[in-house]
Amino acid sequence: MSRKLTTNHVAARAGVSIGTLYQYFASKQDILAALAQRRAGAVRDAIAETIIRKPDVSSVRPIVQALMNGFEGSPATRQTLLDAMFLRGGDSVLAQHHEAFLAAIAGRARLQVELTPESAFVLTHAPIALLRAAAAEPELGLDPARLEDELVRLMESYIGALVAARR
Repeated sequence: MSRKLTTNHVAARAGVSIGTLYQYFASKQDILAALAQRRAGAVRDAIAETIIRKPDVSSVRPIVQALMNGFEGSPATRQTLLDAMFLRGGDSVLAQHHEAFLAAIAGRARLQVELTPESAFVLTHAPIALLRAAAAEPELGLDPARLEDELVRLMESYIGALVAARR
């Protein structure tokens, strides 16, 4: 994706001059990072709404699916967008989305468990880190449906353990 995408193509598609495009974005990487941030924000907001509507373990699969499908396109496109987002935002990108997610559900979701900073960290970072690793390692040939099942199993087990520990 990245090699086929040019700032001239972006400007033409947006209906603006290349000079106008460069007023907002310094490079192609900045455009990709902004697109990735927009998509990540949309996924984060959709997941927050899912949890607010149905704050139980039955929400896990739709959440995993949202994470897996939030960046449309080929695996190479997803990897290009994620790389651009992390290149521009650094490792703090996940922390920013984590904080925004917690703020979005604060006082609006009736969870079965009390989220400590540690459990919230695990719940938000584990699936993202594993999906990022899967995208970075296409040579593993992971089957998306099976990976989804494994992520659901992981998250449901963890939430179940949190519920059991609360009793």
